[in-house]
Amino acid sequence: MPHTTEWKVRLHLFEDDEGTTKARVVVDTGSTTLTGHGSAHCNPADMNVPEIGDELAASRAMNDLAQQLLNVAERDMEGVGASRPSTREIAGWPM
Repeated sequence: MPHTTEWKVRLHLFEDDEGTTKARVVVDTGSTTLTGHGSAHCNPADMNVPEIGDELAASRAMNDLAQQLLNVAERDMEGVGASRPSTREIAGWPM
C-alpha cells in the first residue's frame, strides 16, 4: 500500500534584548496542526552568539514537537486496536 504525503513545517525564531531566544515550530499534516515550543537563554558571562541561541531554541522546539507526534501516534495505534509500546525506542515503523 504505497503512500506519499507532504507536511508543511514552519519554524519561527524570536530573540529579545535580554538574550533569550524563543522558537516555535508548527507542523500541519492536513488534518492536524501541532506546535512545539523551545527557548534558550544566554548566560551573562558568555559571549552572545545569536546562532547558538537559535540552534538551541529550535532543537528544543523540535524535540517538543517530536514528543507530541509520538503521543498522537501512540493514541492512533490504540485507536486501531494495537497496544501501546512498552518503551518509546521500539515505537515506530521498521525500516
